[in-house]
Amino acid sequence: MLAKENNIPLVDRGTFVGYLTKLYKETICVSGTHGKTTTTSMLSLCFINAQKDPSIEVGAILDAIGGNYRVGNSEYFILESCEYKGNFLKFSPSTEIILNIDNDHLDYYKTFDNIVKTFKDFALILGENGLLVTNADDTNCLALKNIVKGKFISYGIENTDANFIAKNITFDNNGFAKFDIYKDGNFYINIELSVAGKHNILNALATTSVCDYYNIPKEIIQKSLKEFTGAERRLEFKGKLNDTISIFDDYAHHPTEILATASAIKNKTFNKSWAVFQPHTYSRTKNHLEDFAKSLSEFDNIILLDIYAAREKNTFDISSKDLLAKLIENGKKAIYIPEFSDVVSYLKENTKENDIIITLGAGTVTQISPLLLK
Repeated sequence: MLAKENNIPLVDRGTFVGYLTKLYKETICVSGTHGKTTTTSMLSLCFINAQKDPSIEVGAILDAIGGNYRVGNSEYFILESCEYKGNFLKFSPSTEIILNIDNDHLDYYKTFDNIVKTFKDFALILGENGLLVTNADDTNCLALKNIVKGKFISYGIENTDANFIAKNITFDNNGFAKFDIYKDGNFYINIELSVAGKHNILNALATTSVCDYYNIPKEIIQKSLKEFTGAERRLEFKGKLNDTISIFDDYAHHPTEILATASAIKNKTFNKSWAVFQPHTYSRTKNHLEDFAKSLSEFDNIILLDIYAAREKNTFDISSKDLLAKLIENGKKAIYIPEFSDVVSYLKENTKENDIIITLGAGTVTQISPLLLK
């Protein structure tokens, strides 16, 4: 209101960030349906350790910068670039990472084809001097090679024709990966991660691809990826219940993300897993009901909270009880508990030594772990 009264122009967030991206010679946009925050964080740490003094904008708290942004004094701007409502189309990148293209935000995009088209439009923003780094294991990402005007670098695990590939992958008892990276068929570097899951190998490959392009020394890449212990709410360890039951919190709110989290913990050593899931938005729950049931079925025990409405009203005739019915149909041990205090009581009464509890979702499910740890 005050801005309007004083004739001060108003713009949306995407447009404003777009203005900022034009102020830097090297704007590096990290995009994709999943993994943006982690990859932005990995990349930021590499650039900081290489003393490139980047400006940073990331979608979670990153310990290395004491928050979710950093103002540097160099030509580098590293930012998490979200596809929702096509916001990233307002940016002016010199380098893009596209981690994956998946079926999400259907409340806005309506169809998967519209999502794919939006990422194509994003890739087309790059000029002849631009760089696109993308996932060769994702066919929609790989297809962008045919339209990008500038340099194209690919990475992958399954697709051995990629420029950067991971080989000789092993996991320790924490689920942390150790692997070799090969560049264009030749051994490049050995990496040890301090975050769990196969999906983080892909995130590390994307990071390494960009770092190599910007001539960051291999030892800096190794050191930074080893130092990185995760961003806030990305399989974040919160503490232990009764000194033996590990509690983690994760932002996963899409079936693909839940599946990645379930896969990540399978490399950890534990007794039984307990997933406490708060679905995020009615439209996403409705559109992905079957896939939510499949991905959650990877856990031993599932507790469902009410759907977190976020920006929506329930015009979709959907509730967590519909998801519960699907899980029970799949033969899974699942229960619906709407009250957080009751969830805490149930977990305290039913979990056993060396079990693992993971709270999942993008809403208020974060309140569960502090209650458990009181």
